Amino acid sequence: MAKGDIVDMSNTIGFMAMKGAGYYSKATTGAREVINLATPLILSAISRMGLPDDGTRIRVADMGCADGGTSIGMWREVLGALRRDFPSRPVEIVYTDLPRNDFSQLFRTIHNQTEIASYYGELDEVYPFASGTSFHQKIFPAASLNLAFSATASHYISKVPCNITDHVHMVGAKGAERQAYDAVGRSEWDNLLALRARELVAGGRLVFLNFGIDEKGRYLGHTGGVSMFDTFSRLWKDLAAEGVISAAEFAATNFPQVYRTTEEFVAPLTDPGSAAFRAGLRLEHVESRHHVCPYSRAFAEHGDAAKFARDYIPTLRSWSEPTFASGLSPERPPQERAAILDTFYNRYEQEVAAAPQGHGMDYVHIHLVCRRDA
Repeated sequence: MAKGDIVDMSNTIGFMAMKGAGYYSKATTGAREVINLATPLILSAISRMGLPDDGTRIRVADMGCADGGTSIGMWREVLGALRRDFPSRPVEIVYTDLPRNDFSQLFRTIHNQTEIASYYGELDEVYPFASGTSFHQKIFPAASLNLAFSATASHYISKVPCNITDHVHMVGAKGAERQAYDAVGRSEWDNLLALRARELVAGGRLVFLNFGIDEKGRYLGHTGGVSMFDTFSRLWKDLAAEGVISAAEFAATNFPQVYRTTEEFVAPLTDPGSAAFRAGLRLEHVESRHHVCPYSRAFAEHGDAAKFARDYIPTLRSWSEPTFASGLSPERPPQERAAILDTFYNRYEQEVAAAPQGHGMDYVHIHLVCRRDA
């Protein structure tokens, strides 16, 4: 395989999906705030496209959309601007996620069948669709996409390279194990960008809000207080020590994620030998942003530790539960698996309620805007 070739990564993780039935959007207030605050960045990128009002279709994509609730406010503004500025052009919005995603909840959200207000019905000539294809694969025909957007999703890798000793996330891995995750992260990031470059029209834009490691070494839930991933690992290890789960189940619990630095995000966009660069993708803007956990922010106001714990733990559970569930033996009955997961998250809640100071899932993102050159 030559350097710079686009690889179709079809081995996407089969178990991965955010917690469904609307749980994800209800619990992940912080993700919604991050996306809403990035709306001007997206509108600015669109303004630089130089789109004509020529009656042809505009296609945009929300990649890693989950149930669609966290991005609905941003899309109301962005789709509204597109329809206002290019009234002759219909807009097709395609939501993409893995096959196990709750697409039924997504369409209920879009069609105003939940408590979340949707843009649908407010804007004429906007057509929503969905794709259950991983962003590690081709999703759209070549040169057919005007805007690729993704938030808090591109840290997921298609497969874990190895088990992590004494931890559950690559941020706690060391030596060869950390190097293995970093290597997969580099390869898949370059490939992911190259796939998007192939799909974008000339002059199209990519706007990604990526979980990553900022210039101060901070990352999600690790910004100076209690480290979230270390807490996950310690509590899960306690269950193994008590015999609630086996040592093999602890070893099999590994987040399929890689957190990259700004330099690692930018590297394929400046390396002429990379697949992304060869496919025409160029960096326009990069910045890191730190967003304080909305639940710890609220706790600073109301001071009720028990309430903070009750409100906070669901946002952790909304996206982390599939990883812990995947580590459990498939031979366990469903009720037993559910009881173990409840015990795990209940212990986290009790710990937060007993000593709330320092807990919180602050968001650390590396924002990227890229253009597709001709």
